[in-house]
Amino acid sequence: MFGAICILFVFLIGRVMYIQYTSGDKYEKIVLSQQKYDSTIIPFQRGNIVDTRGTVLATSVDVYNVILDCKVLNEKDEKINGSISSTISLVTECFEEIDKEKITTQLESHPKSQYYVLAKKVSYEEMSAFEEKKASEEYKDKIYGIWFEKEYIRQYPYGSLAAATIGYASGGNVGVIGLENKYSSVLNGVNGRTYGYLNSDSNLEKTTIDATNGNNIVLSLDVNIQTIVEKAIADWNTKTMNEWNAEHPDEPEAQGSLHTAALVMNPNTGEILAMAQYPSFDLNNPRDLSAYYSEEQLAEMSTDEKMDQLNKIWQNFQITYTYEPGSTFKPFTVAMGLETGILNGDETYFCDGGEMIAGYPKLVKCVAHRKGGHGVQTIADALSNSCNDALMQMVRVIGPDTFSDYQSVFGFGQKTGIDLTGEASTAGLIYSKDDLHSAINLATNSFGQNFNTTMIQLGSAFCSLVNGGTLYEPHLVTKITDSKGNTVSEIEPTVLKKTVSSEVSEMLRGYLHYVVSDGTGKTAGVNGYTIGGKTGTAEKLPRGNHKYLVSFIGFAPVDNPQLVVYVIVDEPGVGAVGDNQAHSSFAQEIVHSIFEQALPYMGVESSLTEDEEAEAAAALTEAAQQTEPDEGVAEDTPEGEASTADPSATPDTPEGAEGN
Repeated sequence: MFGAICILFVFLIGRVMYIQYTSGDKYEKIVLSQQKYDSTIIPFQRGNIVDTRGTVLATSVDVYNVILDCKVLNEKDEKINGSISSTISLVTECFEEIDKEKITTQLESHPKSQYYVLAKKVSYEEMSAFEEKKASEEYKDKIYGIWFEKEYIRQYPYGSLAAATIGYASGGNVGVIGLENKYSSVLNGVNGRTYGYLNSDSNLEKTTIDATNGNNIVLSLDVNIQTIVEKAIADWNTKTMNEWNAEHPDEPEAQGSLHTAALVMNPNTGEILAMAQYPSFDLNNPRDLSAYYSEEQLAEMSTDEKMDQLNKIWQNFQITYTYEPGSTFKPFTVAMGLETGILNGDETYFCDGGEMIAGYPKLVKCVAHRKGGHGVQTIADALSNSCNDALMQMVRVIGPDTFSDYQSVFGFGQKTGIDLTGEASTAGLIYSKDDLHSAINLATNSFGQNFNTTMIQLGSAFCSLVNGGTLYEPHLVTKITDSKGNTVSEIEPTVLKKTVSSEVSEMLRGYLHYVVSDGTGKTAGVNGYTIGGKTGTAEKLPRGNHKYLVSFIGFAPVDNPQLVVYVIVDEPGVGAVGDNQAHSSFAQEIVHSIFEQALPYMGVESSLTEDEEAEAAAALTEAAQQTEPDEGVAEDTPEGEASTADPSATPDTPEGAEGN
């Protein structure tokens, strides 16, 4: 009998093992389907975006969905009479968007339902007020069937500040543009979950896996400098718009310019301290166009038209728009000659108003052609007066091969690698070495015409001209931290290449200081500080339409640059044409305002006494009221012969430059 029982057990064990092996999954599903489960997602909190001083620019705040459990409430009302009426009364009192009919209908139509969303994304304060009243004597032990489901929404405390740079995240924690898009995987975490099931004794057993919150990103951006820059841009545009509308009441403009953009960098690290543009948008309501269009205009727009307009204001001008740089490129041409030894700095040139280029029928004019030219020009004079004639004479000696090689050294035609999505490629928007063997192409390229760049490309390259010759990769993110503030990784400045020697850099700083102290860049100067820079006035394609993109790029202090500021004003006055647009002083006014506030903020000491500062401010006000055009525009400037710089390759791009 004992042996028989042993044999039976062996057979039974074998049979169980066989069933487990062949049909285990099938029976497991049957058993699990007979048990009741409870599973709740614990959402992660998306990481913050903070500036260099720890100021929060983007964060996720908790909100709550109000959930109705009809089954529980109906069952409780059977035991505690009045639970339904008390619950309805408190819910409608605390949450305005919920009405009595909504709850009553759901209770009657779906009495066994255990999940119905009464309201979405109510604030923590509203939820807390409900819980507090629920515990009061009036409602104690009378409220059932209401619970809250936690989630997070993205908030931007500073609204439109650095909007295109920061970007925004849509529902589901998906970064749409800007840093929110580029670093979405870093900012996002992993949802947690609470699992529960009723065992055979009807006891609820739970297992909780906590959510892992996203990491934070720390920027080089400084809120205070960003605010200074945005205010300077906004003030200039408002002033320009008001002046135009006062003079042209029948042709009012809604903007002071088509675009205005500013880039502020630390030239010694490649860190970006501010990126601002006009027009902009509110990150908390990124699809709102009411600031630029009336209700009637919006009503007439199709969905595609609205999206087209939204895409325009969402684009980051500094990295997505390409344009001809004009005279802001001239320092690079000079640097090429000095670095190779082709120029030594003692050269002089004679400007008679323009150059006749072999194979080109017209005179390539200088900005001073109406006055018969600038006369004898040193290199410093050529930059200070923005003399095209002298630059064309320089580049003939420099030659097409050297010019093309150094364009590549400075990074023109290449992406910078900035840590933002959407950087435009200019690889097909500059001349090849073969094309530059055309005399007219080489001549016009020398003063920044007939090839395209981006603000971030030219700004980064310019930093290398004044910092001793080191080209850094531009970047915004300096550190990544976890949700508790612990450092996950640090992003150190990345050196890309050496562009010029420290000796050449020192010479260029001196030349560019002369531009501001005695030349076309006087408006950008700030008393008490040594500032250098270069102006630019570029006529957009098609030539002859008298639509201009004006610019200024500057640095300070001259001996030890701490700040590079680059400002572009695309079609100042918008409706204005010709001489009413063609003044780089428009951009210089904005640069002056930025330097005047940012340098003291950064601790750069002024050389003026308090009395001298007061006198300087008064003199500046008087000078601003009597400002004359500082830089003219050469008429009939050629567009090149075999240009690869096709501005139509980039939609809504400033399409050309007059090269002044």
